[in-house]
Amino acid sequence: MLDIPLPGPEKFIWPVFVVEGTKKREAISSMPGQYRLSADMLLKELSRVTKEGIGGILVFGVADKGKKDNNGSMAFSAKGTVQKAVREIKREFPELVTCTDVCLCAYTNHGHCGPLDRSGIVNNDKANQMLAKTAVSHAEAGADCVAPSAMMDGQVVSIRKALDKAGFNQTILMSYSTKFASAMYGPFRDAENSAPGKGDRNGYQASYGNIRQALLESQLDEIEGADILMVKPSLFYLDILEKLRGQTNLPIAAYNVSGEYSMLIATADRGWGNLNAMVRESTIALCRAGADIIISYWAGRYKEIFRT
Repeated sequence: MLDIPLPGPEKFIWPVFVVEGTKKREAISSMPGQYRLSADMLLKELSRVTKEGIGGILVFGVADKGKKDNNGSMAFSAKGTVQKAVREIKREFPELVTCTDVCLCAYTNHGHCGPLDRSGIVNNDKANQMLAKTAVSHAEAGADCVAPSAMMDGQVVSIRKALDKAGFNQTILMSYSTKFASAMYGPFRDAENSAPGKGDRNGYQASYGNIRQALLESQLDEIEGADILMVKPSLFYLDILEKLRGQTNLPIAAYNVSGEYSMLIATADRGWGNLNAMVRESTIALCRAGADIIISYWAGRYKEIFRT
């Protein structure tokens, strides 16, 4: 029986963090080798990774603290960080598949994925309205794919209807369909300055102990109109990935999250393992379990990791 080969660069999507301004390249201390980049600096990085054949990028916006509010209104502003960056990316790299994260947590002053009601609970329906507006604004800027990550009930159908109504019926909808309430997101929240001020997100993210509910979340998103399903995190959830592969014909993305990225770096830094070998082995595990797409910070280091 033939071994599964190492995935080519076209299978990878690179998550990138975009900030306001110009000539900014801010190292993320909890994610060595990753940076918060202004759009002009991101274009320089994309010149390199596109030559390596990376399949696409997933853009996250980092909002200035003074522009955050209860509703996360900067998330759907035409002058927002993501919207401006996407316009520049598509102008310079029109063939690069450009995905955008659709959420409000980086833009709310409380760090939750939707506006809070008077009791401090996320208002699911109001959040869906704002997520839909955000997705349309990203598509208007030129995004090829929108990826809602807020885990609000009904977010996929709300976004799909809004995109179709606005004439973006060809825009791909990649849903964070099974996103767990995981301890592996710490470095990401540091990168995006999006940790909740109070409470947590366990009420609207999947329990990591409930397999049936996790698979049901993806099934419902498929019914609502998702084009691509996603499992996040990935390495601790290979069983979910494999089971999901058995119940859908849609493409499946595995998000190899920040904690998984930094965990391997920390291990290598202590001399407890070879970084390239660990990354390759873990990546093959994702392919073996059924991932069609790998969303990973290693994508920005593909040549270094996979071709040396």
